[in-house]
Amino acid sequence: MAASKELVYKGHPLRRKDNIIYFGSMADKYIIMMQIMDTKPVKPVAGAESAGELKVATRVSVQLQLTDPTVKSRDRIVKKSEKGSLYAAMDVASVWLDRALASK
Repeated sequence: MAASKELVYKGHPLRRKDNIIYFGSMADKYIIMMQIMDTKPVKPVAGAESAGELKVATRVSVQLQLTDPTVKSRDRIVKKSEKGSLYAAMDVASVWLDRALASK
């Protein structure tokens, strides 16, 4: 059996396009969209084999959205928030998505 190349976090697929990360499946009723608004450069840890500075998210917009294509894009947003790190954004995104999908 071939290994899947899809990235999964807490049972839901993750996809990235530039500074936007989609969390969840379009086949479900809800999906999370996270947009990285700001980043800051940080130096890698001593001994790490990195070719320079890394960029770390410092401001991330999180939105719980309906996947229904018949609804206007503005009306698809169910909840939104802004977090100070990608970790905090992923944490709230996971809770929101699990709760929304459980309330079918």
